[in-house]
Amino acid sequence: MTRIKYIASVVIVLCVVFLASGAILKIMYPSLYTDIIVENAELYQMDPLFILSIIRAESNFNASAVSTKNAKGLMQLKPETAYWCAQNMGYTDYTEDKLFEPETNIRLGVWYLSYLQEQFDGDKILATAAYNAGIGNVKKWLKDPKCSANGKSLDKVPFRETDKYIKKVFNNYAIYKMLRRS
Repeated sequence: MTRIKYIASVVIVLCVVFLASGAILKIMYPSLYTDIIVENAELYQMDPLFILSIIRAESNFNASAVSTKNAKGLMQLKPETAYWCAQNMGYTDYTEDKLFEPETNIRLGVWYLSYLQEQFDGDKILATAAYNAGIGNVKKWLKDPKCSANGKSLDKVPFRETDKYIKKVFNNYAIYKMLRRS
């Protein structure tokens, strides 16, 4: 093969890989339940891409997912947390079985994330940590100089699972933002 043909074939392969990578990313990072997500994100002033990122990290869009800690549905809500959310939202016909319904699970999950973000002055990282580890743990970490130098952000997350979770959610978030731009 001549040098020009070789270079041309490499360029063609690179172009195909580049074009396919966007399609592959869209398959790996789906945007399912967008109508429900957007409706609730607008209602509770949340970024829908952030909600997609949480759902992908929590259940990978499996509405019937149940964790080893009994968290259920798309946003992996524990029944006691979901019940607390439903009460605070004035959601009167809530039952635990409804956690497997995307509309209910997303509504409760987005409200809860909005509540957590409000508790931490709009800080998505702290809200994400609290979604995974609990609000009490995050408040405790913020008071611990080993975890937070300023009491307003985390320098260290003591739970390895939560540290990995935060990174996963924000990696998802960066990719969803990139996909939206393209």
